[in-house]
Amino acid sequence: MKIVAIIPAFNEESRIAAAVRDASSFVDGVVVVDDCSRDNTANAGRAAGATVLRHAINRGQGAALQTATEYALNRLGAEIIVHFDADGQMQGRDIPAMVEPIQTGAADVVLGSRFLGKAVDMPASRRIVNRLAQWFTVAISGIRLTDTHCGFRALSRRAAQEMTITLDRMAHASQIQDLIVVKKLRYVERPVTIVYSAETLAKSPSSLRAFGIVRDILKDKFFTRV
Repeated sequence: MKIVAIIPAFNEESRIAAAVRDASSFVDGVVVVDDCSRDNTANAGRAAGATVLRHAINRGQGAALQTATEYALNRLGAEIIVHFDADGQMQGRDIPAMVEPIQTGAADVVLGSRFLGKAVDMPASRRIVNRLAQWFTVAISGIRLTDTHCGFRALSRRAAQEMTITLDRMAHASQIQDLIVVKKLRYVERPVTIVYSAETLAKSPSSLRAFGIVRDILKDKFFTRV
């Protein structure tokens, strides 16, 4: 089964090449979406061996994932798609265990969990926010997960075709979970290791932005979706 890793990237010139090389060891192809970076992200990703697409304006991580998904499905014939980060927090060696349930036909979607695996140097505030997000996700979608916003995912071709991400920014993670339920997709969690650093934490969305994410999710679920 052809496995393609998709990597959204914004101003990741110093780290994108390492992320591409790491993922490339475990997949058949890598697609990077440069989300209108102001640095040399696109060239660095391309030099590391990735196919690089570029947004003309900054649209957000959700939009970048959707752009890469459409390309991987329609142009590369991907049978499994892996969501992978550009900042080095995720570990390529976790990819085989993430895709295995799809390869064996046991699941349509595999969600990585830091709390079944390891969250190295994760701030306590992030753990608290994730616990609140777990409760919110159960209330909104009915899906019970140990980790609601890891971002490390594997999708079968069918699942990727069924789930269209319309929330361009960080609320896409909750939208994906909601779509798993709406589309009646089979899902499992798998342990992964996520490694935090001061540099990546400074670039990541703050816990305060969770309020904006909640607003976007509620708007999408109750006021936008037909």
